[in-house]
Amino acid sequence: MSGNLNRPEREVTPESAVINRRRWLKRVGYGATALAAGGGAWLWYQGTDKEVIGRGKYIGPGADFYPFAVNPQFSDAERAVSPEAAIARYCNFYEFSSTKQVWRYVAPFQPIPWSLEVTGLVAKPKTYDIDDLVRTFPLEERIYRHRCVETWAMVVPWTGFPLTDLLRAAEPLPAARFVRFVGFDRPTEASRQTKRSEPWPYTEGLTLAEATNELAFLATGMYGHPLLKQHGAPIRLVVPWKYGYKSAKSIVRIELTEKQPATFWNTLVPWEYDFQANVNPRLPQPR
Repeated sequence: MSGNLNRPEREVTPESAVINRRRWLKRVGYGATALAAGGGAWLWYQGTDKEVIGRGKYIGPGADFYPFAVNPQFSDAERAVSPEAAIARYCNFYEFSSTKQVWRYVAPFQPIPWSLEVTGLVAKPKTYDIDDLVRTFPLEERIYRHRCVETWAMVVPWTGFPLTDLLRAAEPLPAARFVRFVGFDRPTEASRQTKRSEPWPYTEGLTLAEATNELAFLATGMYGHPLLKQHGAPIRLVVPWKYGYKSAKSIVRIELTEKQPATFWNTLVPWEYDFQANVNPRLPQPR
């Protein structure tokens, strides 16, 4: 699926900007494939690699048995894998910051202990401890592209399991048509959540058909270890055919519903963030 959904890099960022950025990246030792992001690159390169990655690490569930084998069906994203230090520096996690330097603000966040509730229109609702979750469902590594509406992209080796495995265990009822994902709500750990005029906690949604697509993935790890905090520890959604905002981070509840759920960005800015959010180079995107 990735081959026919990718917009050529030259159509995403002006060629002159890409060339200048790549020259700069080579000088700092990350090479030309580090990350297709916008301007202001020097800001997110402050801090040593050890400091940036270390700020987001924690002793995650099952850390003793990472890494896992790559699923050969998802081993080639037709792009080089992005260096971990680069993607640790540059990402969105609005609960912590409106900038890309999320790693600077995640220290108070405590992803352990953690539980994930599966509820709603299911025959077998259940609450999983995150450690039990990663030991219940067989884990694998998948290399996926991640595309943002802001016209930057990355390629990440995620570790996790197909979302459909979790949903199958819950046994959706006939009335279930959508899947709602709910993130954490901890204003004492995530400073932006103190702004209660915004619809916290973060929510996202898929149709049940999308959620049971083989590509839909629940990630618990990346680069052979548990997820970094800034990338949604301890469990997040990854849907590579959709824009990045659909891939909800740090999920505490998965709920099956009959009606299309309201979602965070679609509620705030519906003319820019539609519910479907499929990556389509032929469809203009306001961002």
